[in-house]
Amino acid sequence: MGEIIDGRKLADEMQANMAETVASMVKKPGLVVIIVGENPASQTYVRNKEKTAVKIGIHSKIDRLPETVSEDELVSLIETYNQDDNFHGILVQLPLPKHIDEDRILLAIDPRKDVDGFHPFNVGKMMTGQAEMIPCTPYGIMKMFEAYNVDLNGKHAVMVGRSNIVGKPMMHLMLDANATVTVAHSRTVDLAAVTKEADILVVAVGQGHLIDKSYVKPGAVVIDVGMNRSPEGKLIGDVNFEEVKDVASLITPVPGGVGPMTITMLMDQTIRNAQK
Repeated sequence: MGEIIDGRKLADEMQANMAETVASMVKKPGLVVIIVGENPASQTYVRNKEKTAVKIGIHSKIDRLPETVSEDELVSLIETYNQDDNFHGILVQLPLPKHIDEDRILLAIDPRKDVDGFHPFNVGKMMTGQAEMIPCTPYGIMKMFEAYNVDLNGKHAVMVGRSNIVGKPMMHLMLDANATVTVAHSRTVDLAAVTKEADILVVAVGQGHLIDKSYVKPGAVVIDVGMNRSPEGKLIGDVNFEEVKDVASLITPVPGGVGPMTITMLMDQTIRNAQK
């Protein structure tokens, strides 16, 4: 059986170090999270972010807006926080209601306070090897590689998924670490043939248990970003953990793998912003 990458343990260690850093700072880092509507998953994510911020000592504010808020009102609120020196990070929880243009909202955030790393300015910097603000899930995965001594140099990495949040930024970060990267997705012909070539396999497609042991090269490092519900209501990943753990050399579980690291990197970027 391969070694399990314990994202919760790593996140706790990093958060403890962050708490020490924050305690020594004269001005505390500030993070505001704006949430629109009552999406249950979004509410859960926001509560977890607030809980983590408080634990570390970050000044945290949640701005809850009704589903009916206008796009202009939301932009105006973001501009207020852009100008507020007490907040070093601004996060707008996605998804937004259909009447609001997400692209316009992301553009409204000051790139210097874009601790989610989604602003086109920050995406462009990352693509040209000058990353400052990095999407938090890929950033967390790179920290996992570092903690578990996974050397990407010269390795063949396969990214399954091409989202702007995970797939595309993950591709660039692995390229920057000198991996040879293949991006596969829902239209890839014979996906198993592609993934079976991977020394490093990262999966983020939102399809429960898509990847079984027939998709995985023996000894591969497998990172599962998926968060799905089984027919029984159990939280499962895109990778069939029970099957693949006996083939992989390193593997992340769901839950307890990538998830805790995502929130941790959000806090990391907020603190680094405050230090600047």
